[in-house]
Amino acid sequence: MKYRRDRYGNKISVLGYGCMRFTTKLGRIDMEKAEKEIMLAYRGGVNYYDTAYVYPGSEAALGEILEKNGIRDKVRIATKLPHYMIRNSGSMEDYFQTQLKRLRTDHVEYYLMHMLTDVATWERLCNLGIREWIEEKKKSGQIEQVGFSYHGNSDMFCQLLDAYDWDFCQIQYNYMDEHSQAGKTGLTYAAKKGLPVIIMEPLRGGKLVNHLPEKAIRRFEDYPIQRTPAEWSFQWLWNQPEVTCVLSGMNSRKMVRENVISAKRSKAGSFTPEDQKLLSDVASEINARMKVGCTGCRYCMPCPQNVDIPGTFAAYNRRYSEGKVTALREYAMCTLLRKDTTSASQCIRCGKCEKHCPQGIPIRKELARAAKELEGPVYKIAGKVIRLVMKY
Repeated sequence: MKYRRDRYGNKISVLGYGCMRFTTKLGRIDMEKAEKEIMLAYRGGVNYYDTAYVYPGSEAALGEILEKNGIRDKVRIATKLPHYMIRNSGSMEDYFQTQLKRLRTDHVEYYLMHMLTDVATWERLCNLGIREWIEEKKKSGQIEQVGFSYHGNSDMFCQLLDAYDWDFCQIQYNYMDEHSQAGKTGLTYAAKKGLPVIIMEPLRGGKLVNHLPEKAIRRFEDYPIQRTPAEWSFQWLWNQPEVTCVLSGMNSRKMVRENVISAKRSKAGSFTPEDQKLLSDVASEINARMKVGCTGCRYCMPCPQNVDIPGTFAAYNRRYSEGKVTALREYAMCTLLRKDTTSASQCIRCGKCEKHCPQGIPIRKELARAAKELEGPVYKIAGKVIRLVMKY
């Protein structure tokens, strides 16, 4: 296994275990199967295990497996606070103690604000006393390092990085999201601040393996270096020294073995220009299904009405490349899960964005089409529920 370092010099395996996708039977985690997979990864050198309060049964399963096999002190646990469920300072402690009990431990190495969306949300938590709570937990040794996971655009991600002295962060990033989500801009900004970056969705939920266009598959098959689409995706990430650890939701021993072997081959700066072009060509084949030729350059931003234009187009394009459910999920995360919504329907057709678009995209017209397809009844109901739950 290859390792990179966190902010304080601790070794983190370049391959991390994402514990959200354990196999279930009749609604319960198949513990025998999960244990075999976890232990195979552990023996392969994986030492970073990522879970969350809201992953059904995940924390308890991980805690049981680590305790049963006597390896708790040999691995590093990352779990997440469901800050969107917090109503007062006392509930932070209640959730955390529940998590420690589930994980069968007295501390966690990495603790994240789960899906932190914007600075306003962080400020709300600060008003509830989270800074003081974190300081107390660090002082007591119950939490070693604090970070946040993020879905959204690079501008807000960078603002969040500046809002607190974080120890690390976690972003969605892959060769299709290089210029969307936090993107390369966010990755580079975090690295310049000395922050380790944990990567989630390296395969876009399996879409970069199971839903590739035929032409993209042929490009992989015809290339002199033979790797699976999954390994190309992982190696593209590990090629970047700013990437600390790549999470994989492994739920088969075959997947664990393949990913561990791939991680052992990883090396920053190993890609040739031809390798980069291959993935650029594959991305182009995937993008050929897209509705809007947005490159995510962000020259159109900021929008006077707070519309997340690149985020909207990324979700709109995903509607046609990966399906409606994936698109709606991403669109909701990027537009609704924040104090100030960034929905396409907020556009007032001022045209400011179109003056700066190097692609010449008729942004106003495309935003209207995106809003029509993405902001249906389910989206509107979800918006009302989120506002109620988050008390915005």
